[in-house]
Amino acid sequence: MEKEIYLDNAATTRVDPFVVEVVKEALLKGYGNASSQHSIGRKARAEIEGARKEIADFIGATPDEIYFTSGGTEANNLALRGLAKANPTKKHIITSIIEHPCVLETCKDLAKEGFKVDYVKVDKEGIVDLKEIEKKITKNTLVVSIMHVNNEIGTIQPIEEIGKICLNKGVYFHTDAVQSFTKIPIDVNKMNINLMSVSGHKFRAPKGIGFLYVKKGTVILPILTGGGQERGLRSGTENVPGILGLARAIKLENNHQKIMKTRDELVNGLLEIPGARINGSLKKRIFINVNVSFYGIEGESLMLMLDKEGIFVSTGSACASSKLSESHVLKAIGVDELYVHGSLRLTLDEKSGEELKYILKTVKAKVERLREISPFKLNLEEAK
Repeated sequence: MEKEIYLDNAATTRVDPFVVEVVKEALLKGYGNASSQHSIGRKARAEIEGARKEIADFIGATPDEIYFTSGGTEANNLALRGLAKANPTKKHIITSIIEHPCVLETCKDLAKEGFKVDYVKVDKEGIVDLKEIEKKITKNTLVVSIMHVNNEIGTIQPIEEIGKICLNKGVYFHTDAVQSFTKIPIDVNKMNINLMSVSGHKFRAPKGIGFLYVKKGTVILPILTGGGQERGLRSGTENVPGILGLARAIKLENNHQKIMKTRDELVNGLLEIPGARINGSLKKRIFINVNVSFYGIEGESLMLMLDKEGIFVSTGSACASSKLSESHVLKAIGVDELYVHGSLRLTLDEKSGEELKYILKTVKAKVERLREISPFKLNLEEAK
């Protein structure tokens, strides 16, 4: 394979060489257990606390509000299950119908345990209805959990406005910021966020490390039992190399405008293909995301054909890409059945623009080929 064009940065990113340096140093030299009392252990502890402060400063928090986890899924589970465990008299949760599976599945489990879960709908661009959220909050509501940026269609939710509603109503507000962290400025105080989940491998840090921000005063209990690390909320030996890599990654420079320019050119080029549509909002959208559907073709087949040409994309959420099921996000925003199955998610980085012409040429050719060999005769003029 001559080319290697990686367009799946919402699934995971390449670890940056600048980050690799600090991770390698920690693996080879800073290998102490941060709970050990000898000098090597104390050195590891000092490095963790230094990283914790850097991360806290980055979002306007204090160091004792940052709890390291294995990633976004654990952070989301800790937020929701930890709140539910600590607040047994509050039995109502509000979330949206387009959340990540680790939030939706957790809510399903909590519903089996006696919680009432309300799912807020979204409009055709994937934006939640603020009035519906406010209307659904009751005296029994424990938490509102709405993701900052959707992992499939890249829609940006009005997080600050939701935070204000929750503050005024006296309920906790949790946001899954896995897709937005380092891409959109976040001030947890200004946005009135009580809990926030983050995963390092989405912004050029290693896999297996993330954190949960928990605002002081939030009543939450651990969901793992063990040695009492992370001030008793998240037991387990700290991943020192991962933590240091995560803190290093937030210092990386990101040319957002360059990527946005590539995204817009890619969108315009894809829309020139007959029977193509962009899913989600064109304006309230994270700058790395393009979610496109092609009328009457199979997205899985298109993805595999592009793979053979050195172009790596996904058909939706990476966590669900191995499941041949319809996207719950595309169905929620009302995408027509003949478009839903023909969707691709292309998520960009600074290198994506270098091969833009090749990407567009190849996608167009493969879409045309799939339509040629399709047993169904499609009338593209009927595409809507």
